Amino acid sequence: MSNLMKYKIWYFIFSLLIILPGLYFLFTSGLKLGIDFTGGALLEYSFEKSINLNDLKQQVSLQGIEIGQVTSSENNIYIIRTKPVEQSKISKLKSFLNEKFGKVEERRVEFVGPVIGSELKQKALIGVTLAALVIVLYIAFSFRKIPKPTSSWRFGITAVLALVHDILVVVGVFAIFGKLLGVEVDTLFVTALLTVIGFSVHDTIVVFDRIRENLVKHMGRKFIDVANLSVIQTLGRSLNTSLTVVFVLLALLLFGGETLRWFVVALLIGIVSGTYSSIFNATALLVWWEEKLGH
Repeated sequence: MSNLMKYKIWYFIFSLLIILPGLYFLFTSGLKLGIDFTGGALLEYSFEKSINLNDLKQQVSLQGIEIGQVTSSENNIYIIRTKPVEQSKISKLKSFLNEKFGKVEERRVEFVGPVIGSELKQKALIGVTLAALVIVLYIAFSFRKIPKPTSSWRFGITAVLALVHDILVVVGVFAIFGKLLGVEVDTLFVTALLTVIGFSVHDTIVVFDRIRENLVKHMGRKFIDVANLSVIQTLGRSLNTSLTVVFVLLALLLFGGETLRWFVVALLIGIVSGTYSSIFNATALLVWWEEKLGH
């Protein structure tokens, strides 16, 4: 039987190599926040024919409107996200676009104030923090009957540390995307993060629950041996579950349209990271903790 846990330090090093570039961009450039967080306007127009995105950006900028992002969808529909802008400029924009590109239909105009944006940032942070806290308490309570000296709190804390790993991977990658590709994060990104949190913990609990069962079945065996056996027993299930989700997300990425693209990308990165961290980081960290402080 393979001893996967003897390579635990290498798993930690690999995770650091993945996280550090994202952290560098996160601290030096930060996330590129969308209008959901900064305030601004979302404009949706339908054109008679397909037009060049760069031309559209240039023409809108000529009207004194600061653009955050322009995306295209099916049927020649274009969505323009702008920084805070006066209503008068929005009213003149449709006439101007009519002159430049032919008949234009205004499908949607939405305004988000900076106060609402600030409130959303605060609620998003509170939501993620509360989710992590409840997970620790839930796992610690559920695993309270595991054989001593193993502590149920260690299971909860290591699950959340693996979860933090997944969040840092996703946030770090989007900090890089924001700097290099101009990708903005919005409320869909927060939704993706919360989904990743749920998936990551779900996968981790599957492995941890098998460890709990095997601790009872194999009393007297070293913790590292029990953990290694549990990982091998659940490895196939974890990979199969993750791959089915990945296939669905790839289909959405290819055929889901522009508006869902970065939401799906965030989910894909989080699911892959969550699968890795559940199998290797969470269990490896639990083994390391038991070896160093368990007795």
